[in-house]
Amino acid sequence: MLDILNAGLAPACVPYLDGWDLQRRIHAGVVAGDRPDTLIVLEHEAVYTAGKRTEPQERPTDGTPVIDVDRGGKITWHGPGQLVGYPIVRLIEPIDVVAHVRRLERLLIGALAQHGVDGYQVEGRSGVWVRRPLSEDKVAAIGVRVQNGVTMHGFAVNCNNTLAGFRGIIPCGITDAGVTTVSEVAGADVSPADIVDTVVSAFENEYATVTA
Repeated sequence: MLDILNAGLAPACVPYLDGWDLQRRIHAGVVAGDRPDTLIVLEHEAVYTAGKRTEPQERPTDGTPVIDVDRGGKITWHGPGQLVGYPIVRLIEPIDVVAHVRRLERLLIGALAQHGVDGYQVEGRSGVWVRRPLSEDKVAAIGVRVQNGVTMHGFAVNCNNTLAGFRGIIPCGITDAGVTTVSEVAGADVSPADIVDTVVSAFENEYATVTA
């Protein structure tokens, strides 16, 4: 069973620290066995977050504030027009964090295919990738943490958000690839509200049939 919690899509975007606090409360409930595995979906107000592997030179150069978080990965941007999902789920033993990330990638690839995105996985790099005319670009980023056998953090799908927030950083620490949006790839305006039901259904189907 997977519980779904829609914490707020535009115009009701969620401040990052409020979303992080919600994650921690849900995580504590799943760890304690007081609630089922839960997928939180939302849009955040504009913010930079830096994972534990972020290097100083990868941060904004204009003094923009950055929230340091306890997930894996490096720096990224969140903001309106981006669908963020936090799957808070118990992993089977032995814990395999890479397998969890790959599972998220496959679910997102299947969901985004229904919206005109031919996504794929790249060995050694997390997220969902697409082939663009001049580059290989990331359309969905993934960064997770596992504590007490239960996951936190998750994925961010660029839907119709601005890409300006990525220009002042090195997104996810990757210098030889770019970022794109579902709207750019599909050639039509696609918002988080347009894809959230597809993404949620993909997760519900997966966690209804696979014991975690």
